[in-house]
Amino acid sequence: MPGAPSIQDTLALDGDSSCIAEARHRAVDFLTRVQAEHGLPVSARAMDLTQLVVSELVTNALKYAPGPVLMQLRIAGSVVEVVVWDSDPVLPVARAADAGRVGQHGLEIVMAVSQGFEAQQEPVGKRITARIALPDDLGGGITGRRPQ
Repeated sequence: MPGAPSIQDTLALDGDSSCIAEARHRAVDFLTRVQAEHGLPVSARAMDLTQLVVSELVTNALKYAPGPVLMQLRIAGSVVEVVVWDSDPVLPVARAADAGRVGQHGLEIVMAVSQGFEAQQEPVGKRITARIALPDDLGGGITGRRPQ
């Protein structure tokens, strides 16, 4: 929205495995502040899905990219954007469905629960953005994209 104040938070993560929990806690704190200070509705579903998406994206960045990870949370209308940057330029690719596969479902999960998903190469590394609706769907359904 033009002229609207920017609501965002950025966190640099050092790559230690404890930073995954730190990132999830930071997301909860951010959405709690958004609700309390800006009066934006944040459903329990949005809070849970944001923590899940943060966990999956930060875990992937730590697993596949050397060096630091940068996470940004920002409000864009009625969605929260979870943006994770890492130093590996290789873009992630969702794997074909395989009920027998153990693990490596993170990207599929993120894409299934997000309103939008994009991966972009940067001059250094890549940036992954997932968008999650803040309010619940008034029709009672779970918001998100249906898996392809």
